[in-house]
Amino acid sequence: MDAAFDYNHREKPPAFVDEVNALIDRALVAENAMRPQRDYLGGSRLGESCSRKLQYEYLKVPKDDGADFTGKSLRIFALGHVLEDLAIEWLRKAGFDLRVRNRHGEQFGFSAAGGRVQGHADGVVVAAPNGVAVPALWECKSANAKNWRDIVKRGVSVAKPIYAAQIALYQAYLGLTEHPALFTAVNKDTCELWHELVPFDASLAQVTSDKAVKILRACDAGELLPRHTADPEHFECRFCAWKERCWE
Repeated sequence: MDAAFDYNHREKPPAFVDEVNALIDRALVAENAMRPQRDYLGGSRLGESCSRKLQYEYLKVPKDDGADFTGKSLRIFALGHVLEDLAIEWLRKAGFDLRVRNRHGEQFGFSAAGGRVQGHADGVVVAAPNGVAVPALWECKSANAKNWRDIVKRGVSVAKPIYAAQIALYQAYLGLTEHPALFTAVNKDTCELWHELVPFDASLAQVTSDKAVKILRACDAGELLPRHTADPEHFECRFCAWKERCWE
């Protein structure tokens, strides 16, 4: 027997489940790479705490090596869309007249700053069986059990400021400021539902809109805005796709 070869420690072939998952993830990553990138600031992103990160997104700055979306991340995003579709179906069955398209068949949305800031709402409630004032913006998010419980405990405006900024901005631009928005959160782990009425916050809408203008002006001038923290190990920085570029 060849002493240099250990027959008891040969590399094991990949498990069947790993082979199939690898094929799926490669297909999802390849498909995502073919999608056109946004050429505008998304209204759903303007509540992000770090303006510099939003600059990187808007300018399509390459992410750090290995920081692109993985197949698992893309599967999570896809599940969120499915849960949103289910929430629409459930609310409609419950008697809510929830519209997700306007009379032209287009998603409700807005465009500002010459198209450089855009947003697309999940829907608008135009009639409700339980006395909810209409018309009302409808926004839906899915979350794991931990984050979902935090939203239930503290309310969306405190637990998820990024969602609150999105809601206020959309209410303002879509002219849905008279009545509170209906926010729905789906627990990904248990399918529990949380519904919350969110009054229009004019101050937050203005701050968020001003933030978009500031970011665009900085991008046009070739200036990098300050980071939102001085600590490179801040939890948001540790998971940022541009951490190395930002701190090097």
